[in-house]
This record gives sequence, C-alpha cells and structure tokens, in this order.
Amino acid sequence: MDWIKRDQKAIMSTYNRLPVTIAKGEGSYLIDVEGKKYLDFFTGLAVNILGHSHPKIVQTLKEQGEKFLHISNVFINQPAIMLAERLVELSIDGKVFFTNSGAEATEAAIKLIHKHSVQAGQHQKGIVVLEKSFHGRTLGAIKLTRQPGVYQDFPTTNIPVYETKPEDIEELELIFKEHQPAALLMEPILGSGGIVPLSKNYLKEVQALCRQYGVLLCMDEIQTGIGRTGTFFAYQQAGIEPDVILFAKGVGGGLPLGGIIVADPYVKLFQPGDHGTTFAPSPLSAALGNTVLEVLLEDGLMKKSVEVAEKLWTDLEGLQGKFPHYIESIRGKGMMVGIALTLDAKQVKVIQKQLLHDGYMVDVTQQTIIRLLPPLTISIAEIERLITAIQGHLDELSQ
Repeated sequence: MDWIKRDQKAIMSTYNRLPVTIAKGEGSYLIDVEGKKYLDFFTGLAVNILGHSHPKIVQTLKEQGEKFLHISNVFINQPAIMLAERLVELSIDGKVFFTNSGAEATEAAIKLIHKHSVQAGQHQKGIVVLEKSFHGRTLGAIKLTRQPGVYQDFPTTNIPVYETKPEDIEELELIFKEHQPAALLMEPILGSGGIVPLSKNYLKEVQALCRQYGVLLCMDEIQTGIGRTGTFFAYQQAGIEPDVILFAKGVGGGLPLGGIIVADPYVKLFQPGDHGTTFAPSPLSAALGNTVLEVLLEDGLMKKSVEVAEKLWTDLEGLQGKFPHYIESIRGKGMMVGIALTLDAKQVKVIQKQLLHDGYMVDVTQQTIIRLLPPLTISIAEIERLITAIQGHLDELSQ
C-alpha cells in the first residue's frame, strides 16, 4: 500500500513531508509500516515530552476514555480544574484560559492585551516582539511571527506591532517611550528563530522596563515550557515573573492542549462571552496533562532529565571541538538544542536525510541549524548513538 501517494492525493501540501509512514511509537522510538525503528529527537516538535506510548499516558487514556471524552464548557470539568490549579502552583498566582494549541494561546493573549489596552484608556496600543520570533500562523498570531516565509502577504489585523533585536535593551526602551505599547511578547529561547536563548540579565532588565512603563510582560513558553529546559518554565531560570504565560505542546501528553496563565491583576479582563472555544479544555487532554505533571514532578523525570541533558551538552561540545570548521555553536538549554552548522542549507538537508536513513529523526530550523527536541525520557545510551551517527557524517564530509 503506497501511503506516500495516498497522502499526496488526499492531503494538501502545506508540509514538506519526509518519506516515512509511522505505524507505532514506543518509548524514544517511532516505527514505520515496514518495521524500521527511528530514534526520535524531534518528538512531534516538542510535544511527546514523555516519549511514545508511556504506560501512565496509556492508562490515563483508557481511564478517562471510559468516563467521557467531551463536555460543554457550561459544565464543571474536573481534569481541567486540577490541571489549572497545578499550572498556577508551578508558575504565577492567577488563572488559566485553556485553548487547543499554541497559536490559539497567542490569539487568546492578543484579545487579553486588547482588553487591557481598552481598560487603560487606549493610550497604550500595540505589541512588541523580537526579530525572528515565532508565535503562530493564524491571522491574528501571524503578524507577531517575524519570519517573512511565514507571514508572506497574508492579511493581518491592524494591531500595531513593533520589532526589536534580542538583547538590545536600549532599543526596547526607545520603543516603550515613543510608542507606548500595551504588551511585550517574547520567547525565552527563540525556537523556530534558531534556538537563541535570551540572557538572564536581559530578561531581568526587560521585566524592570515593563514594570516602569506599565507594559504587560507576556512569555511565550509554548516550546520551552513543561520541563524542556530544566525548569518547569524557562523564564524561571532568570528569576522573573511574567504577567501572562503562553503554553502548549508538551502539556497535553500528545493530544492538542494549550492556553494562557494570567496573573491575578488581569484575570477579570475576560468576562463571559469575551472569548471561547468548543473543544478546549478537552477532558481527555487535561487528564493527560495531569499525568504529564505527575511523571515530571512526582516521579522525578524532570530532575533526571537535567542530568541526562548535561551528558547531551558535554557530548555535543566534544563534537564541536572535533569539527570546529563545521559546527559554529551549540545553542539552547536543557533538552532544547540547536547545532548551528557552517554548511549551506543543501548540505544540512543531506545530513538530515542521512540521519533519517540511519534511523535518527532530527529537525532543521533556519535552514542550517539542526534542532534537537528529544523526549525527557531519552537515555544516555540513546544520546551516545546519535552523537556517533552525526560524527560519522561529519567525518565523511572531512574526507
């Protein structure tokens, strides 16, 4: 059965798909229809944080599936309440609005920022974002995503958007003074923009400026959150407190789930009828979310993953030492890593395809950066296998 041809015939071509048809997932591996195993360092773009078919996830699927899969938001949703309570405990005092995805979390944040702007008498308008940031592809979020290949010539909202360079605090203050924006939205590590971590000092200065000028500080933790960088949210490593936190990807245990956590002073900005969604929060996704947090925190996976991440970084830095002419830098934090190569885009794609042929799934972002987003369940032995495979292909280039 030719699944590739069927895919091309039935599904619109909005992705350059790899020629692999997945039949099953087990732990750190995906298995195709021919039985070939692939070590997954991509995890559905940071989604499968507990790997594939984790026994506790499977058990929760069964237990919640036997209760109910969907209820209207006019009823009390027990799994969602428990998850919201836990997310607040792990971040800032406030409340949660659930969505189905990261882009929808951005949309919710945009509407909340607008409400805040109106309440402030409209003297504060617009949102500041960073160069090369990524905040979603929907028509509201797309204007905040500062990548021409994404926003293209699609229609956008008339919200003023101000772009600033990462780490340039003087330029940011100038924007605050000249334009009086309502909010600043930033990823603590630019993901799609090249795995670029923001420094702790910069984040502290950003918070101070936001407080000084009355600008909402919104942290997009959609890719960086849920334990991926060593703390539950990446911003926590800088010792700051945002006003709004966007989350998604890893929180749903493999099912669609996202949302925003809003600090107490702003929780009344949304009133009944101001925003909504039919499917979020899915009771099933929320139940899986509770299981994800249980495994990360009660079972100690997040702590263990920090130790494994140290091995990953040590090995990658060793690789860079062997191939300084090919590896420009190793970027990121924890289990969110970018290997910035000096090769051209075509050569990097070749390496990605060679690794896939060898049984390793990695992503490429900004054309020349290999992005690693492994499950937090990855083992040291599995890391060593990937490093050996990358080294083999760089050796071939050297020869």
